[in-house]
Amino acid sequence: MFLWRLPQAACLVSVCVSLTLGYEDDIEVNYGDSYFNEITEGEPLEPTATPAPGPCKATDMTKWDKLFSMLENSQMRENMLLQFSDDIIKVELGSLRGEMLRFVAQYGGACGVAVETAGRRMSMQMEARLRESMEHLRQDRSTDAGNSAGNSHQEKLLQQLLTAVRTQAIQFIKLENICLSNPEAKGENLQQEVASAEMLVAVVTELAKTRAVLELALKSAQQRHLPAGCETALLFPMRSRRIFSSVTPDLPLSLSSFTVCLWAKPVSVSNRTVLFSYGTKRNPYEIQLLLSGTRALFTVGGEAHLVEARGVVKGGGVWTHLCGAWSSEQGIASLWADGHRVAYTPGVAEGHMLPDGGSLQLGQEKNDGGVSGGSGGSGSQMPGFEGGFDAKLAFAGKMTGVNMWDRVLTEEEISQLALQDGEGCEQRGNVVGWGLTEIVPHGGAQFIN
Repeated sequence: MFLWRLPQAACLVSVCVSLTLGYEDDIEVNYGDSYFNEITEGEPLEPTATPAPGPCKATDMTKWDKLFSMLENSQMRENMLLQFSDDIIKVELGSLRGEMLRFVAQYGGACGVAVETAGRRMSMQMEARLRESMEHLRQDRSTDAGNSAGNSHQEKLLQQLLTAVRTQAIQFIKLENICLSNPEAKGENLQQEVASAEMLVAVVTELAKTRAVLELALKSAQQRHLPAGCETALLFPMRSRRIFSSVTPDLPLSLSSFTVCLWAKPVSVSNRTVLFSYGTKRNPYEIQLLLSGTRALFTVGGEAHLVEARGVVKGGGVWTHLCGAWSSEQGIASLWADGHRVAYTPGVAEGHMLPDGGSLQLGQEKNDGGVSGGSGGSGSQMPGFEGGFDAKLAFAGKMTGVNMWDRVLTEEEISQLALQDGEGCEQRGNVVGWGLTEIVPHGGAQFIN
């Protein structure tokens, strides 16, 4: 009942104010003489002399005097109406306060606690929504000032906020109706529901914490775990001109097409870091698979034929699967990262045939001056490696799953090789097969499990 009294009081106040503002005081003031002098016939006219003003004669009023008088009367009536409306509001508010006190006294038990708890939660949610909306609005003002797209985004945010307000209002009305329908029977149930909701929130919070811990543990395990079912890996502990691994292929490298794939987890990447390199004395850069920052580079027949993909190398000790494929026919070269083709270039060394008799290395390249192939600084040298490696080009990190085929693999085959939880290491190349082909570490490189 008390819910209807407050709108009635507000309506009455608005009517009183509108009457006051619309009131216009129309007063006719007659300032003429209120007496009449009759001159009889036959009486002589007295000399025209200006008589002295009588005590009851009113002085002439100017227009401003009349206006001030009307304003005083209007102000007096307005004060009377305001006093009357103020008295009405005080009476109505007093009555409403009494009814609210009776309501609180009647429903101030468990239902009141439930309503208070629900209201507190709703207010906290609304406050969070308001803060989020205000933050979005500030960002829109700073970035989208004068932009129609920014205005539409603000309208969407306000619409979402309005929807949230309506949802909270509906929930509060439902809770209030439950309390009013049967407060004694349902008060305890509501309190139990509130307690259950609080327990659920606590459980969800704990589950979120547990999930975060499990994700960290899983990430740490993945960093220590070798991908694609590989059981061994090559460790390159640091950048050094003496640290590399030499590979003896199972087939001659006089090829017109090939695919080379490997898993790499670099510790750090410089402007030019060599993963896979094949070269001869005549051309040290026949095949190169390189890293440069977050880019992957693939060359065939020399550095003039370059295939580049940006943003494919992940940092933070994460394994990355890379493949380079090339066919002499039409010179089609493609670069793959984690099972996806990230670069494709035609006309790369078209009609070229890879020469046999070169040197194949992991973690370094054969430069123009030749490179030393000694292990541990013993002074032993490989044919064509009379000079030295460049430490700036050396790879530091882990490498596994190095394979090479004498054909271009299909997209499905490369995708299967790139599955970390798959068995890609079981699919070995016929030119270089991981775990079958002879790979000799030098200068501190070593195999690890």
